[in-house]
Amino acid sequence: MTKLIATAAFGIESIVKWEVENLGFTDIKCQDRHVEFSPKEGTDIATAIVTANLWLRSADRVLIKMGEFKATTFDGLFEQVKAISWGDWIPADGKFTVMGKSVQSGLFSTPDVQAITKKAVVEKLKQKYNVSWFAETGAEYTIRVGLLKDIATLTLDTTGVGQGLHKRGYRAKAGGAPMKETMAAALIDIARYRANQVFLDPCCGSGTLPIEAALRAKNIAPGLSRSFASESWATVPAPYWKDARAAAYSAIRVDAEPEIHASDIDLEVIELAKANAELAGVDDCIRFEVRPVSDVKLPAEKGISIINPPYGERLGQIKEVERLYADLGRIFNRTPWNVYVLTPDEFFETAYKKKARAKRKLFNGMIKTDYYQYF
Repeated sequence: MTKLIATAAFGIESIVKWEVENLGFTDIKCQDRHVEFSPKEGTDIATAIVTANLWLRSADRVLIKMGEFKATTFDGLFEQVKAISWGDWIPADGKFTVMGKSVQSGLFSTPDVQAITKKAVVEKLKQKYNVSWFAETGAEYTIRVGLLKDIATLTLDTTGVGQGLHKRGYRAKAGGAPMKETMAAALIDIARYRANQVFLDPCCGSGTLPIEAALRAKNIAPGLSRSFASESWATVPAPYWKDARAAAYSAIRVDAEPEIHASDIDLEVIELAKANAELAGVDDCIRFEVRPVSDVKLPAEKGISIINPPYGERLGQIKEVERLYADLGRIFNRTPWNVYVLTPDEFFETAYKKKARAKRKLFNGMIKTDYYQYF
């Protein structure tokens, strides 16, 4: 059976696995930076591709696993890549590129790995279609070849190069040092946010966290307003996408009324956040305010706050950030609020004046951070 792979940022693989399970997929294996799974019984691979792309909130992209084998020589790589049934997916007029990487492997030259893979795929398709030249005027396909400790994994990218799942379609512009939508969704699910909880983000920037919370609360599929590379593939017919989107629209909880509050000191980014929320279709769920953290008032006796504050090494001076952390501690300490803060600043707990109940190591982009949890 054909398998799919959902790639993920380091530290959130378990969240992606949880999502995959909730979507009904089977034969799930959680590994470093990816989750492998199969379509549920009675479901074809095309339906699985559509479902995963439309509904996965925290994964980076969805790949088809085409093959996996040991490769210690270029001849061996060529022959085993050529043995894969590429013609099952790539048509005679398909335009395909190869992207690669090699880690701790004897075949360490990524350009050579890519070139050998491309040549092998071309030879296989020549046999399949009995041609000597390809026009490459059709749909685009991206083959990914990864070598890790001499094990080669070959995949087809169904999401699209430059179109990772974080690109929901609602954030045309972003403020400084933006968080990816997929990471925001993961933080929300780690915190186990529910639609009946009051939600607060006092450092909202361009609005990614409150918008993702609203999408989750209203059960809006994260991929509903965007396109995917595999939409142009003959193997994933247009009716599959049309039917899946219709079902996703029907699944929206139109009667859900989450109470979400978001504020920031910067008027310009608040206006940007409002525009993003409107594009996402959740502007009616979020109350935006221009307000410094020092002036924030809790909107309810209890609730949940997820915060991605400015970092000491990223935006502003360390002393200013220390004061911000102290203000957060003054607001939330000795309250029944659940508070979650993502920061690389090791002095956070000292400035906040309270030790976290739990910490989780995550990477926000290329920045190593800790997710401090108070519940």
